[in-house]
Amino acid sequence: MESLKYKRVLLKISGEALMGEKNFGIDNNRLASYAMQIKEVVDMGLELAIVVGGGNIFRGIQAEEGGMERTQGDYMGMLATMINCMALQAALEKLELHTRLQSAIEMKTIAEPFIRRKAMRHLEKGRIVIFGSGTGNPFFTTDTAASLRAIEIEAQVILKGTKVDGIYSSDPVKNSDAVKYDTINYREVLQKDLKVMDMTAFTLCNENNLPIIVFDMNTPGNLKKVVMGETIGTLVEANA
Repeated sequence: MESLKYKRVLLKISGEALMGEKNFGIDNNRLASYAMQIKEVVDMGLELAIVVGGGNIFRGIQAEEGGMERTQGDYMGMLATMINCMALQAALEKLELHTRLQSAIEMKTIAEPFIRRKAMRHLEKGRIVIFGSGTGNPFFTTDTAASLRAIEIEAQVILKGTKVDGIYSSDPVKNSDAVKYDTINYREVLQKDLKVMDMTAFTLCNENNLPIIVFDMNTPGNLKKVVMGETIGTLVEANA
């Protein structure tokens, strides 16, 4: 039987990733592809929690640009994450996976409130826990929510599923000489000003020695390779 490198992980999926080839909203084919990859690793015994962004629907920063108060916009963004979470939950349950959706903002009709002990119990029982509404506070991103929840549930690593295959020295789309890192430590990321996560999220991971793996989740099979310990994407680890 194939063995997993990690027992419990937190997977961060951006809202933009769910758009697929669309300009807005949710691409059902992309959603189904992600659900299949998730089923593959959960069936192997992985304890999996997920945080989903909301940028494919709404961002608080958009509200500011339109003259709306940032706080109001951020709460709207939290609601957008819940739409994505519910869509992912439906896709996973279609594959007969057991899920629980927890929200940082009370929405008792559609989700449980976030309760750390309950979330950990769900994971122990093999249920996928999806965390929605970010941290429940304005001015904090879903990257920060992912870092916070990962630490709270004692995840061994954050897997950041993106549309690029790791961290580069510069934008590989704009610079053909950009160099991809297989591994890098927190200090180097800060020194090189590489945009892995926002500073609050990154600092939380750094202070708690929580590694981050940035990888391309749009390639089927990559999630399984990551949790089995193959060198996929870029590993951000504690300072040497």
